[in-house]
Amino acid sequence: MTVLIAHDTPPAIRGMLKRWFIEPKPNVFVGTVNRRTRDKVLDYVRRNAAGMSLLIITSEPNCQGFRIQRWGNPDRRDVTLSGLQLVAESWIEAENIPF
Repeated sequence: MTVLIAHDTPPAIRGMLKRWFIEPKPNVFVGTVNRRTRDKVLDYVRRNAAGMSLLIITSEPNCQGFRIQRWGNPDRRDVTLSGLQLVAESWIEAENIPF
């Protein structure tokens, strides 16, 4: 399964995504496509949608059962801790950590 959450989606890209995924809410796309199709769709989006950002959640054979990817200008960061993917809502850079 693949879940795409898009921001600033151009109408042409949104229409193309609807070919492969359903859109239960505006700019949220869900579908079950094979890896090759998913990668080709995402490559097309990356080439043709400047300024758009994506949160991509895909099924993966790991302990969590999914993988998180981001493309564009994400407002949060992904952190891997002990092999687990976590999402950092606010981030303190190393040089800003108080002693």
